[in-house]
Amino acid sequence: MTIGGLRGVVPPAGTANLIEEFRSGLAAPICLTWELTYACNLSCVHCLSSSGRRDPRELSTAECRRVIDELERMQVFYVNIGGGEPTVRPDFWDLVGYANAHHVGVKFSTNGARITPEVAARLAASDYVDVQVSLDGATAEVNDAIRGSGSFELALRAMRHLARAGFAGFKISVVMTRQNVGQLEKFQALADSLGAQLRITRLRPSGRGADVWDELHPTAGQQRQLYDWLVAHGENVLTGDSFFHLAGYGQALPGLNMCGAGRVVCLIDPVGDVYACPFAIHDAFLAGNVRSPGGFAAVWRDSELFARLRGPQSGGACASCSAYDACQGGCMAAKFFTGLPLDGPDPECVRGLGQQALSLVDAAAPPRPAGDHSHRTRVTAATGPVPVSIGPRPADVVAKTAASPSRRSVPDRACDQDPLAGFTPAAVG
Repeated sequence: MTIGGLRGVVPPAGTANLIEEFRSGLAAPICLTWELTYACNLSCVHCLSSSGRRDPRELSTAECRRVIDELERMQVFYVNIGGGEPTVRPDFWDLVGYANAHHVGVKFSTNGARITPEVAARLAASDYVDVQVSLDGATAEVNDAIRGSGSFELALRAMRHLARAGFAGFKISVVMTRQNVGQLEKFQALADSLGAQLRITRLRPSGRGADVWDELHPTAGQQRQLYDWLVAHGENVLTGDSFFHLAGYGQALPGLNMCGAGRVVCLIDPVGDVYACPFAIHDAFLAGNVRSPGGFAAVWRDSELFARLRGPQSGGACASCSAYDACQGGCMAAKFFTGLPLDGPDPECVRGLGQQALSLVDAAAPPRPAGDHSHRTRVTAATGPVPVSIGPRPADVVAKTAASPSRRSVPDRACDQDPLAGFTPAAVG
């Protein structure tokens, strides 16, 4: 990534000039999410990409390497890798090593299914690699209702392996729901006990999350509880820009406090399609494909969709609200998949305007997320999650990475809201 000609250097956020530069788009994305596969042994009820089954059209090893070559030329500093469960790909560790050797750091999300003591030790010794273990409850009862029976112990075992291997600062990635907001202190205590860092992200009505959003997204009272907790503890917690819609309460939270879709953020999916946002997997936000002439760089540079997103945006009715400068109207994906106009209020608007707008939306009107890769039985709130089933692990685990200063060179960006990163399930055997 290049800002001001300096690779990997981001000026301190908070200046008007910086925000304006971000709004008009950068030469390369700061926050690039890459879902390597839809294959997953879990069927989390809120999975943003409706993962489960592998798509036979997914990018080959050679094609993935070509994308990494492009990212190196564009000076993309690091990439958030997710899925599905990315470690299920036989070439996953090869691609991690290839990215590191080409000066592209890797932060990958996992449910921990393949984090053995041996893998943890090799990861702890690797440079430019960071790990996010997904956990959606501080107790098995809360977590497993979302992620599947046995998934809590699976994640906890992986985290213990990482801690014992000396991997300091790995991330515990939590999607905030109505069921776990009251567990924030327990999540923080767990992170502290393992030498990890807590990372929390917002639930969006994306993928399978569209089916359960009404019953899982935090209530208005819980939104305020979450905001107050972040104001008090936010300096030690990663949030990216998941919660800038809460800035309407008064004090802005850490981060860019803006929608970075197509400006500093985008997603590459397993078949090479490029979307403006990891939470907006729909044809309306499809910018192109990395297999097209010019590859990813051409999509990022020349996409008509991205050009529109980088232009001046209308605040619509929200522009007259005194909180608009702080919340910027909220999340584009949350509005789109609940049937609200993109220049309307966020469905979780702290002034209650989103709830009013939702009351006028036809229940059958909201667009459906694109692509359902769920297991044969589609998981809904009614059917419940699919139990964990772990297949055999590959013998070779982590490829030797190129020499570099230290893993801590992979920064935690202000826009660190990897949709995959908090919402990815696990591996399929």
